[in-house]
Amino acid sequence: MRDPKLSQHFLKSPRLALILIGHSNLKKRDTVIEIGAGSGVITSALSHRVKEVIAIEPDHVTAQKLKENLTKRNIDNVRIIEQDFLDYELPNTPYKVFSNPPFHISSKIIHKLIESENPPESFYFILQKQFALKLLNTDRHYTSQLGLQLIQKYQTKIRLPLKPTDFTPPPGVPTVFFEAKKI
Repeated sequence: MRDPKLSQHFLKSPRLALILIGHSNLKKRDTVIEIGAGSGVITSALSHRVKEVIAIEPDHVTAQKLKENLTKRNIDNVRIIEQDFLDYELPNTPYKVFSNPPFHISSKIIHKLIESENPPESFYFILQKQFALKLLNTDRHYTSQLGLQLIQKYQTKIRLPLKPTDFTPPPGVPTVFFEAKKI
């Protein structure tokens, strides 16, 4: 299921997923896109907090497992899209994003979101700490070109540090829960 070359580190705890959602601005009326839904730890938690979850999962076997897991729990407000997010057409209506994306495509995902005709109201990602620091508007750290582009439209912040033991497999780099909210 997991390709080690894809820098995927899956959140283990549904309880932690709910805690992270509690540190977001997600509301019951929101439509939320989850990029790389996996087997559904975050998806399930999101489904209890928002109106609709659009779970994007490119791997067929994993998408089938996600469907089975949601069916077992009688969760019916999740739409599963079996597609690569980078090829996905973003909605024309307001939406938010909550995701634990593969680290190696985090930058491409953020570019797609903020350069789209209808960028998200806010987005929440689990990111490598070093990358997240470059997305902040601060004098303490170097702000990357993507960070400079991002802070024109969004207020950015690291909400929480995460532990390697929160994931399977544990990442070899520090990770954080990152927030970007439209200004």
